[in-house]
Order: sequence, then C-alpha cells, then structure tokens
Amino acid sequence: MRFGARLALAVTTLAVTATACGTPQDSGSRSHTTADCAPYARYGEHPGTTVTVYAENRDREADLFEETWADFADCTGIHVSYEGDGEFEARIQVRVEGGNAPDVAFFPQPGLLERFARDGRLKPASAGVAALARQGWSADWNSYATVDGTLYGTPLVANVKSFVWYSPTFFRDKGLAVPRTWSELMALTEKVAASGVKPWCAGIESAEATGWPVTDWIEDVLLRRQGTRVYDQWVAHEIPFDDPRVIDAMDTVGSLLKNDRYANGGFGPARSMASISFQEAGTPVLSGDCAMHRQASFYAGLWPDGTEIGPDEDVYAFLLPGADPASRPVLGGGVFTAAFADRPEVRAFQEYLASADFANARMRKGPFVSANRGVDPANAATPVDRLSIQLLQDPRTQFRFDGSDLMPASVGAGTFWKGAVDWIGGASTRQVAHSIERSWPGR
Repeated sequence: MRFGARLALAVTTLAVTATACGTPQDSGSRSHTTADCAPYARYGEHPGTTVTVYAENRDREADLFEETWADFADCTGIHVSYEGDGEFEARIQVRVEGGNAPDVAFFPQPGLLERFARDGRLKPASAGVAALARQGWSADWNSYATVDGTLYGTPLVANVKSFVWYSPTFFRDKGLAVPRTWSELMALTEKVAASGVKPWCAGIESAEATGWPVTDWIEDVLLRRQGTRVYDQWVAHEIPFDDPRVIDAMDTVGSLLKNDRYANGGFGPARSMASISFQEAGTPVLSGDCAMHRQASFYAGLWPDGTEIGPDEDVYAFLLPGADPASRPVLGGGVFTAAFADRPEVRAFQEYLASADFANARMRKGPFVSANRGVDPANAATPVDRLSIQLLQDPRTQFRFDGSDLMPASVGAGTFWKGAVDWIGGASTRQVAHSIERSWPGR
C-alpha cells in the first residue's frame, strides 16, 4: 500500500457512486454513439475487440476514468473492461503468475512496474506510445517507466507532495506572510508558536501504511537541504540510509514534528500524531488551532464538505520552500500504465491514455493532475490542481519521485514506515536510521 493506495484512500472520500471491490466495469458496450469521432480517428477502428484494465482505483475515481474514455471506446469499437481492486498490489502478482494477467495495468509505483518488466512479463511500449512519451513528459518522468533502456509505460496520474496547507484568513488576521525560503518558514513557525498557537498539525495513521506522512517529510527536507544529486544517491542506496546528510534532514524534520511547542496543533502533544489518521490531520487549520499542515495535492479532497479552496477561501496551499526564493524542489508521485499484451486494440488504448487529449478530458471531469506538457492548467478542477500542474510544467522545477516508492518494498513500505513511527514515538534519529540501513536487501 503505497502512493497509489494513499491516493485511492483520498478519492474514496469523494465517492458518490459505489462500485464493489474487484468488480469489472465496462466501457464501449453501446451499439451506437452520438460522440464526435473525428478526434479518435487516429486510433483506428477495432470492432468486436476487448481490452481488460486492472487498477486499484475504485468508486468515483473509477467512474471518472470510465466516463473519460467512453467516447474513445464507442468510436473505436473497443470494449474496455475495467476492474478496480483495493488489493491491487498484492493480487496483480497472483494474477500474472496464474495466467490471468490484464491487458493493461495502472501501476501505483515504478518499482512494481520494474519487477514485471525484468521478469519479461510486460510488453515494451509501441513506437506510437514511445513518441507520445517523448512529446508529453520530461526525461525524468519517462525514466520511471524505463528499465534497462527500454520504455514500458507512460505516466497516467501525477501528484505534488510538497505543499503546505494553511488558512488565508488565519494568516491575514495574524499578520503572517507566505514564506519564500526555508529560513522564512522557520521564522514563521516561531512567530506562530509565540502567539500561543501550535504552528504544525500532522497525522501519520494510515492502517497498514502508517508512517508514510513522516517519510514524505524526510524526503522533502533532504531534497531541499542536499539537492537532487544526494537525494538520488540515497534513494538508489549509493550512499547509506544513515549517511550524515540524511541524519541532518531527519533532525531538521524532528525539530518540527517531535517538538511539543510546534506540534501537534489541535490534537495534543507531538506524539499524538501517531494515532491521528492522515485524513483528519489537517482539520485544525480550519478552526485556527493549527497554522500549517504539510500534505500532498490530493488532500484537496479530504477537507470537510463545504470547504472552499483558493487564495482567498477557507484553505489554500504554498510550496514547501527551498533554500532561496528561486528554487523549485518538488517531491511527488504518480501512477503508470503498462501492458501485458501486444494487440492492435491494446496499443490504441495505450496511445489514447498517453495523449494530452485524455489528460485534458479527465481534468475537466474532476480533480486530476497530470505532468503531461500538453495539459492546459485552465482545465484543472481546483486551484491546487492548477498550481500543481504549473509547478510540474515549470522548467525551473526540480522534481523527484517519492523515495520510499522507489526503494525496495521491504524498506520503503517496510522498515522506513515502521521506523518513522518508532521515531515519532521517541526513538533517536541515529537508532532508527541505523536500523533501516541494516534492513536494506543485500547489505
């Protein structure tokens, strides 16, 4: 249960139409269409064919995907059979080994995609998909779906994690300004604390994934304090997990999250965050019991019903600042499409998913972020989605993928998450970092 699962938890709260877990849903089964089929002519006609899709997205998120590709399915004649499963990551391996692989899967992290590519299960991207990948995404984004020089898939969903949510009204009433640098953020933190309000609120409980909000914090701060090169070396284990520079990043986070003067606003002492679900962790921002909550763009869907989002509304977000106002370090995540089959209709469907047309159409239907260069930020459903897309398209942005999603699963979704919980509970930085380092496979 990693990035994709976190996103699924978020969007499930928006559900208005429930779909049973693991139940296939169909697109392209209508006998005729009133859609304008001209935009889909490039994909050809494939009457009587079926493409099976397997992913973890369910409920309203699954509905929005299906609504988006419905015209494509009608115009091409492809019957798209979608299955959403909350246990995707556990069951995809069983399905593939049992000879029941889907035609297309939506992978919630690059490591899982890489595993199937190395096993020879995935099909390399077609020439058409590869061309769209080069056109639509940066080399960094495409590298996450590339294994040993071969491209196997394309990004489907993007997520910006480096946001700090706040109340514009609270900031205005307290005479606070959005910080542009890390030093300004620290000064702001102290100013809020001096006013009698705890500046930060957090919650790290997430069922089997408990601890991931802390790992995101550590990754974000390491990226800001040490830059992309050290971050990449750490994720690839070219430097040890307990390198002094990583220890420094953890201690910097600890100066905020393990400090009772600074956390946990609206809930109690700093350690209380271990029992607070990540879904409810930001709510004290609305009551003024907390000034800031660091969480991803998808948190837009977790605020209570009726909460307005925008620079002059109930809540808004700013980029967690770097060393100077010009820096744009951005931590994020994403979901990738890849295929286990290589038939004309499968290639056509992959090409459609890799197009800016698909991303723009999906954005117009509800909250959705894409890193595709061809996406128009004006189509974004929320101001934070729009800000996310602008950051992803900004050439100055130094984007890096969630480190725990790139590490071996036994570390990223295992000892790192567990160590984060122990750390918040009082374990020392060095003790936790050394323990995670010892757990690294092959060490």
